[in-house]
Amino acid sequence: MKATGVTRKLDNLGRVVLPIELRRNLGIGICDTLEIFTEGENIVLRRYNATDGLLEIAQRMKDRVAVEDCGEMKPVLMDKLEEIEKIIMSGTDKH
Repeated sequence: MKATGVTRKLDNLGRVVLPIELRRNLGIGICDTLEIFTEGENIVLRRYNATDGLLEIAQRMKDRVAVEDCGEMKPVLMDKLEEIEKIIMSGTDKH
């Protein structure tokens, strides 16, 4: 983790302001959505990307189909799930 040397206090509602320099350097814009994680005693902010969640769901479905007895449908299901992944990924190329 890289230290910035910047400190901020929480206001009475628990909010903290991210400095404009930091937001500019990281490409975080007004109305961008951030995810909040904890890592040990640290709070981690990351720009939210809905595509990651969709790809994770598609991968879990593929993993499940791979171990289930789907008969003749298994190759069709796997092809469709791969197609879904390609569609999701093509949407990220446009942004």
